[in-house]
Amino acid sequence: MTQTTRDDIRNVAIIAHVDHGKTTLVDALLKQSNTFRDADAQGTTIMDSNELERERGITIFAKNAAIEWKGRKINIVDTPGHADFGGEVERIMNLVDGCLLLVDAKEGPMPQTKFVLKKALEAGHRVILVINKIDKKDARPAWVLDKTFDLFIDLGATDEQAHFPVLYASAINGIAGTQPEIEKMTGIAPILDSIVEHISGPIGDKDLPLQIPVVNIFYDNYKGRIAVGRVVNGVVKQGAQIKHINRDGVEKMSRITALQVYDGLGRTDVAQAEAGEIVVLAGIENIQIGESLVDPIEGKALPVLQIEEPTVKMTFGANTSPFAGNEGEFSTARHLKERLEKELLNDVALRIEKGEGDSQFIVSGRGELHLAILIEKMRREGYELQVSRPQVIFKEVNGVTMEPYEAVSIECPEAFTGTVIEKMGKRRGEMKDMLVENGIAFLEFEIPTRGLIGYRSEFLTDTKGQGVLNTLLLGYREKAGDMSATGHGAMISMENGTTMGYSLTNLQERGSLFVGPGVEVYTGMVIGENSRQEDMEVNPCKEKKLSNMRSKGDGSSVSLEPPREMTLELSLEFLADDELLEVTPKSLRIRKTILDFVKRKREQNK
Repeated sequence: MTQTTRDDIRNVAIIAHVDHGKTTLVDALLKQSNTFRDADAQGTTIMDSNELERERGITIFAKNAAIEWKGRKINIVDTPGHADFGGEVERIMNLVDGCLLLVDAKEGPMPQTKFVLKKALEAGHRVILVINKIDKKDARPAWVLDKTFDLFIDLGATDEQAHFPVLYASAINGIAGTQPEIEKMTGIAPILDSIVEHISGPIGDKDLPLQIPVVNIFYDNYKGRIAVGRVVNGVVKQGAQIKHINRDGVEKMSRITALQVYDGLGRTDVAQAEAGEIVVLAGIENIQIGESLVDPIEGKALPVLQIEEPTVKMTFGANTSPFAGNEGEFSTARHLKERLEKELLNDVALRIEKGEGDSQFIVSGRGELHLAILIEKMRREGYELQVSRPQVIFKEVNGVTMEPYEAVSIECPEAFTGTVIEKMGKRRGEMKDMLVENGIAFLEFEIPTRGLIGYRSEFLTDTKGQGVLNTLLLGYREKAGDMSATGHGAMISMENGTTMGYSLTNLQERGSLFVGPGVEVYTGMVIGENSRQEDMEVNPCKEKKLSNMRSKGDGSSVSLEPPREMTLELSLEFLADDELLEVTPKSLRIRKTILDFVKRKREQNK
């Protein structure tokens, strides 16, 4: 039997670095192909439906949409650009036959561009280059094209892949064309035409036994676990029996309770779907990403998808602070365990193990951001927990200790390069390249992941907020030596009570405060950063003793500075090894693991 190519379908992924305009381009494609009839969806970044994604302006979860164009159906998958969510990108390559690679017309290819492009080329896909944001005043499309071509060659593209079609676009204005002149562009249609022309339809044989690899999973309260995959061969039918083969080769029969395909931004129920179509299936219990759904009689399993290993771990535990249970709806270890297990259903790059004691869990992920997003999602859902400082995961290979390394690309004003190079050197960073253009320096480093933990906020301070830092996992290498990165001292409350402006005014001279007046604190809670490197016990609750003798100008000359705003990421970076972060829906509090001062000192002197 011959494999046939379906001409009525195109499966395409949009890949790019963070903030190069993937989601905005999808918006333009959806709008101009008249996918929308309703006015409410006509907003921006329609695909970023999750509120965290909208706030941060990044895509975290891969999503699907479908467009009708000139009699053909184009299935579009919007992928995350951030390396911490690379697990999503790897799997998506199995769904599609080609990719749109978006590159910023000023910045050119960035570390994550390299990462996602490598995955696409390894899968043998045809790539269409879209140079986006050409409406920027300092756009340089010719330079970007040269750099991108070099990147294709460096990543080992075949001759056919290296002869990629090039389009120019301004996604936010919804226009594109084959030439970089913005005046000649009228709409986004050239991109849709290019997809139809250059990316082949899916190859498969509808007469062969059914095979569907599961690429994504999400959870529905009514239908249970829902699997997303592409029909490689055969025909899948609503209500039919299907065989589920798991990672270990164990076979189990199931029945499909719902069968859907993508239509616009939503999904439509269908009676059957043939080879080449991306389908959504419900009714298969305990299905995992990377497993196969096949014909009940003649079906053969497909190769299991390999997912890259996690590199960073944190200990999650039930909240044990004096304020436990006051602000969150779910605060017990059982709630925490159930919530983490639910997250495992959706996120394949996550690992969860039992920690010390009943209420602790070691959660491993692809990076600090990956775990920070999970914590943020949980606190918004009403969970209370405490987390430890992020740590890298070491590996033993043939008796040698290995640790993860990252490629770091830094863009900052030339004046700050000395400080950046010095700090990276202290953290075992090795400079690979340096380029200065128009007063802006571009630096490339290779550094152990543990050297990067806690550096981002310091970097922003050092570069006065003008620096841009991007990272990409290189893999495991032999462990570097110890790091001389300097720590920090904390101001620790020695009282339970409410902070007073009078005592904080005196304390602000000793360092920077995280709390203002009128805040409830407890013994062992960190209320600020000491200007010296040792910890300092302080009393933020001391009141001014009032007497009936007052001088006229008493106390009027001192003003209290606003406290330092500690976001979730900044708090995680600040944590020392003997500190925890208490996370509740309303507050973030840094605290010592051992709250009592005497016990803490005794532990340190052991």
